[in-house]
Formats: sequence, C-alpha cells, structure tokens
Amino acid sequence: MRSTLLSVLFYGATALAISTADSYAAKEWPIAKAGLLANIGPFGSKSSGAKAGLVIASPSTVNPNYLFTWTRDSALVFKTIIDQFTSGQDRTLRPLIDFYLTAQAKLQQVPNPSGNVTTGGIAEPKFNIDGTAFTEPWGRPQRDGPALRATAIITYANWLLDNSNKTFVTSTLWPVIKLDLDYIMNRWNQSTFDLWEEVSSSSFFTTAVQHRALRQGSILAKRIGQTSAVAGYDTQAGNLVCFLQSYWNPSEGFITSNTGGGRSGKDANSALASIHTFDPTAGCDATTFQPCSDKALSSLKVYVDSFRSIYGINSGIAANAAVATGRYPEDVYFNGNPWYLTTAGVAEQLYDSLIVWERQGSLTITNTSLPFFKQFAPSVKTGTYGLISPTFYVLTSAIKNFADGFLAINAKYTPTNGSLSEQFDRNIGMPLSAQDLTWSYASALTVINARNGITPASWGARGLTVPSGACQSNIGPTLQVAFNVNATTQLGENIYITGNLDVLQNWSPDNALLLNATNYPIWSIALTLPADTVFEYKYIRKFNGVVTWESDPNNAQTTPGSGPYVINDTWR
Repeated sequence: MRSTLLSVLFYGATALAISTADSYAAKEWPIAKAGLLANIGPFGSKSSGAKAGLVIASPSTVNPNYLFTWTRDSALVFKTIIDQFTSGQDRTLRPLIDFYLTAQAKLQQVPNPSGNVTTGGIAEPKFNIDGTAFTEPWGRPQRDGPALRATAIITYANWLLDNSNKTFVTSTLWPVIKLDLDYIMNRWNQSTFDLWEEVSSSSFFTTAVQHRALRQGSILAKRIGQTSAVAGYDTQAGNLVCFLQSYWNPSEGFITSNTGGGRSGKDANSALASIHTFDPTAGCDATTFQPCSDKALSSLKVYVDSFRSIYGINSGIAANAAVATGRYPEDVYFNGNPWYLTTAGVAEQLYDSLIVWERQGSLTITNTSLPFFKQFAPSVKTGTYGLISPTFYVLTSAIKNFADGFLAINAKYTPTNGSLSEQFDRNIGMPLSAQDLTWSYASALTVINARNGITPASWGARGLTVPSGACQSNIGPTLQVAFNVNATTQLGENIYITGNLDVLQNWSPDNALLLNATNYPIWSIALTLPADTVFEYKYIRKFNGVVTWESDPNNAQTTPGSGPYVINDTWR
C-alpha cells in the first residue's frame, strides 16, 4: 500500500510539474520577450537615456543600482536576440542587432579604468548607459565579456555569410570581432573577476567561453580569408581546452567553478558555462563539458544538491525533485537567495541533454554520471541504452519531468504579471533585488526554446580533443609590487593590507597581510601580483582585537606589464 501511495504522489507531482511548465512557458515567453526589449536603447520603454543598442541591466537605480550596461550581460542578451533572428523565429530584430554592433564598436574604443583599446580596456565590465566610461571602483577586469561579445557577433556574421553578405562581415563585423579575439588570445592566461564580479582568480565560465570564442573565431577567419589570425587562435584554443580540464574535481565529482575566494567551488557558473557553450552536434563530449557529458551531469547534481537544505522554500522537497537554486551555497548578497536565471539554467542544461540523447538515439551512463542517473532509477547500471530500451524511456521521461520541475519553481515564484527580478526570497519566495533584470528575461527565453527543442547553431565543438603534451599554464605574467604606507601607530598596534585579489586575501580582515615596520613610520610589504591587472585594496589597523579600516574610497592601482613596481601611500 505504501509503495502504491508513493507512486501516486510521485506521478501526481510529475503531472503537476509538466502542466505548470507548459502553461508557464506559453505565458512567460511573450512577457519575457517584451521585458527584454524594453531594456534596450533607444526605443525600449524602460531604457530612457540609453544609447542605441545598449542594454541596461535593469531599470533599478537603488538597492541595487543596475542602471548600467554590462558587456557580459549585453552579449548574452544579444546572443539570445541573434539566435532568434538567425533561426527565423523573429526576422524583425535585425535593426536592433545592427544598433548593438555599432554601440559595441564604440565601447571598445572608450578609455576606461581597465585601459584603452590596446592596453586592456576591452575587458572593462560595465559602462554608463550613455556610452561613457564608468570610473568608480569595481571588480575589473572581467575577461568573459569580450568572449561572449565575439560569440554573439560571430553567430550573426555566419548568418550574413550564408546569405551572401561577405563585404559587410569583413568591413564592419570583423574589426570588432578581431579586437575581442586578439584580446583573448593574448590575455586568457591572466586572472579575472568571476561571473559574479566578486573573486579575482580563474573562472570555469570564463575559460569555457574564451575557448568557444577562439574556436568560432578561427572558423570565421578561414571563411573570410583572414588566415593570418588562425594559427594564434588555434594555439591558444588548444591551451584553453587543456586548462579547462583542470577545473574538474574527480574525487567529489563536480566542476570547481572558481579557483579562489575560499568557497567550495559549487556554483551556477558551471551549469551556465555548459549551456552557453552547448553545441548540438558535439554529442555528450566531456572535453568541452557539453550539457549531457558525464562530468557536466555529475557536477549539476552536486550543485543542485548543495541548495536542498539551505533555503526555506526547498524544505520538504524530495531528494530527487527540483529545487530553487542560487549562485553558490555560500552566497550572502541580499542574504543569499535563489535566482531566476540560475534555476532556469539547470532546466536548460537538462533540456539540452534530452535534445542530444533523442538525436543520437542513445544515452550512456558512466561511473562518473551514475549518481546523477540513480536519482531517477536507483537500480540502473553503467552502459549505453538505445531508443528501444525501456531504460532509455524511463530515464529520459524522468529527466524531462525533473527539468520541468525547475521551470515550475520559477513559475511558482514569478509574479502574476510575469515580471522577473534578479532573485526571490529564500524563505518566502518574494521577488528581490533588481526588478526587470534583462538577463532573467533572456534566461526565460533560452530555457523555453530548449524545452521546445530549438537549438543554437554549432560552433565547432564536435570531435575536439585535448592537445597532447604539456599545455600552457593559466598562470600569466607576474611582477613584484612593494607597498609602502606612512602610518603612525601606538605601541602594540599593527598595519595590515587586504584587497580584491587572491594574493591580497580577498578583502578578509582575518587573513589580511601584516606589513613590516622596520622603517617606521613607513610600513612595507612586497608581494607578487599579476601583471597588467586593475586591483583595489585598503590598509587596516589591528589593536587589542579591534580592526579599523582606512576611510573610503578603496585604493585602486593598475600593475604594469613588468616590474618591479612601487606604491607609496599615506594612511587615510
């Protein structure tokens, strides 16, 4: 009797998730499309003041102020728009795409705190919505932006080439694309702020999208006769795919999304990387961590499970059912909550996997992916299961239901008007943080497309392998930096330094680095820092257990390409 009752409850919940996902997808698609377009200048209803083709992250101006244009967010949004245009879903979007191209070409040339077009400014994370530089302290550089922008524009370029418009590609698009690709080729092995703009280290998402951009760029260069660029792109793409493997944690079965910051590494970064580097022709390739690869599926399970016990709204949900997910389990931003785009990202990875399994007519379970599949069939064993196998049907049906469950979670916490904020409260589900987040709307559109079996174009991931022999390390050039600060102290009081780099202990007062007072009142320390990097820092005092920070704003510096380098400060 108990088994029968559980089956009834399970299949009843499954039917509810499917029904909810169906109705949510139908209702949310036009709302998300309108919400996304409303946030793009110059005609968007919520983008007043934004230059043509610039995407505002959100109309929110306080708590938080997101009325800026981010290179990363804008590229992800326009990749969504370009995919809709090139697939024939919406041919009216072309003028908007051309506005974006013009706007990005101008932004590449704007001098900013990361540098100019030749000294690192390409990786400046955000700008004012009138196209001018944002000059306040921020987590910079962010090296995923150039890669994502290149990918979006290359996708458009390939469509233009397919439709006999080579001249426009070579004269207008290629110069913009090449600046981004050359930046990646020359600087991929330098530290970067992560997807969430909090940790400066190495980021799986950044490495994955950089690899994709160089592969796509090489193919495009060959198509338009720019062969001089190909060798460099191919060489560094090989190094990138090699380095990509280093993020895999085999003992715990997940992708370590960030190598710094003192976190577990369980992060939406990995699922988002998988869906944004999805190539429907690449099968379940583990080299590029395709959505249905054994490593990506194993990592997805570990990531999802990390949220099962920390959010109140996930309480009481079965261990093999969908739950709300956030950026990473240690998150404290707005008290750490689920995000619409991360929860949608889980569903999208699962839908992408289902698409590939159906197309190739089989799925394979390895020892690595076995724990993922056991969620849906506890007695399943490793092996390959074809379309005619009952196991294939049972697993794909259960995984489809699982994916629909994540969409149903978003549906449950989406307001009746369909608007999507950045987050929803971990205990009651109320929308939080930036309202009408453009990235949230883009994620709704891409997950619904994936649910409907609509895939992006191939980018060349099929058949890729890791180069034999040693690969270039992701450790970029470094230099010695001497910090000197003039600070008078009382007996027993000491001066420390901390900042936004790993070597500066990521703003940790507890782990801040003690300076030497040999030349008092000058306190000094020498550190090895990454070259050509913008960073921020502060000095702090410690006396009898009391920590006193310097006054705002943060100190900001840019390390040169080579050293040594000396910084002389006075305590503020």
